[in-house]
Amino acid sequence: MTQPRKRAAGSTTAGKGTRSSAGSRQDGRRLTPAQIARAAAEQLTEISGAEPDSISGLERSEDGWLVRVEVVEVPRIPDSTSVMASYQVVVDDNGTLQSYRREHRYYRNQAGDS
Repeated sequence: MTQPRKRAAGSTTAGKGTRSSAGSRQDGRRLTPAQIARAAAEQLTEISGAEPDSISGLERSEDGWLVRVEVVEVPRIPDSTSVMASYQVVVDDNGTLQSYRREHRYYRNQAGDS
């Protein structure tokens, strides 16, 4: 397996920089799904203040992307008892936040999908 490339100094991250309104960057390349997911998580953090723990879903929609972001809402010791939340974040093809909502909360040690 190859290692992910490190970002060059001075490069921009998804959600910032050189995107056009047509869903692509000014250099003509479209944002990758990873850049879309990163942009959604970064903007959710800006609004909610909660740091993303993981991206648990990414789905293309007619108007952009649906990204499911897991965050720690209430950190606790031990970590397995921390209160987590799953947010659905909608971003357009440029990675710009359109909407978000908390879908549910759960303890980190809960197993299964809900």
